Amino acid sequence: MLGVARNADQKAIKDAFRDLALKYHPDRNKEPGAEARFKEIAEAYTVLSDPKKRSDYDSRGFAGVSGFSRDDLFGGINFDDIFSGMNAGFGMGASGNPFEGFFRRERHGPSKGADMEVVLSVPLERIARGGEERFQLTRPITCPACHGTGEKDGAPPPRCRTCNGMGRVSRGQRQGANHVVIEQIEVCPECHGRGFVIEHPCPECHGTGEKEQIEDLSVKIPFGIEDGMALRIHGKGMPAPEPSGAPGDLFVVIHTQPDLRFERSGADLIRQESIPLVDAVLGTTLTVPTLDGTASVTVEPGTQPDSVLRLKGKGLPFYNGTHNGDLFVRIGIKVPETLTGKERDLYEQLRSSGGGKPAQGGNTQWIF
Repeated sequence: MLGVARNADQKAIKDAFRDLALKYHPDRNKEPGAEARFKEIAEAYTVLSDPKKRSDYDSRGFAGVSGFSRDDLFGGINFDDIFSGMNAGFGMGASGNPFEGFFRRERHGPSKGADMEVVLSVPLERIARGGEERFQLTRPITCPACHGTGEKDGAPPPRCRTCNGMGRVSRGQRQGANHVVIEQIEVCPECHGRGFVIEHPCPECHGTGEKEQIEDLSVKIPFGIEDGMALRIHGKGMPAPEPSGAPGDLFVVIHTQPDLRFERSGADLIRQESIPLVDAVLGTTLTVPTLDGTASVTVEPGTQPDSVLRLKGKGLPFYNGTHNGDLFVRIGIKVPETLTGKERDLYEQLRSSGGGKPAQGGNTQWIF
């Protein structure tokens, strides 16, 4: 699962695990199958990083490590050591374990609310430097007046008498000579499957148990964050289906805001510059914008259309890296659509003198 050799040492195993965990953690990777792949990677690491479990696996295969509980697998791993000094881009659990919540365990208490997802467009300058980005979110919350029950003053709603709180009713029908009873299960028409009815609706939420709220939120943008990465804000998702349950989480998917100056390609930036034909022939110096000011670019004589010039280190920082990408300047050639009389005479002189035509001889050369 980790892609390491059978005789790999602990450092190679830890490095491979860290790289794959950062790539597939569901807080960062929203592709289908990422969470399942992440679980496989984490479980593989817990086995290979422990000498005893690794020995059992080497000798007996999967049978040697079957039967371990979640605590058996993850209890002895120092996650702070593995991810220290890194903007991992995913939240740690209450125990400091970034894998908390992704493995099967017995659930205690009421159900948690569903997670939500929003897309946040972030300018290049924020991605380059990191920092806080503020935004507004409209979401339903548990009604504070009735605490989600839907009943006035927060009283528990009475059980539906039609279905006795089951949310379903059965209807029997006798068919055939032997009077076979066919039972059909249907959603209760009285409570519509909820198992209870609202007799005295809460005046604040009109019996729904929820209210819509506009919130001002902020999220910390790690410098160099990759396009499409998701950041988690705990407790800002949908309200729980049960009054005493915790709300879900909010995933903020980062997209790079369109910029008139640059196009983003990972950590690199691309800029289009158009120059007059004469500057392409004779050469020139351009002043181009960068994320931290301007820079001079030398256009050599004879530069061809779509040539690309590179400004090393003038792009975005690499996520969790120590250096920057590059700024690439693509050169376009502006051919004049209209000419003054003097300009036309000069171009005619150039053409009559053979400028721009292939020279005679074995090797093709261009004469200007």
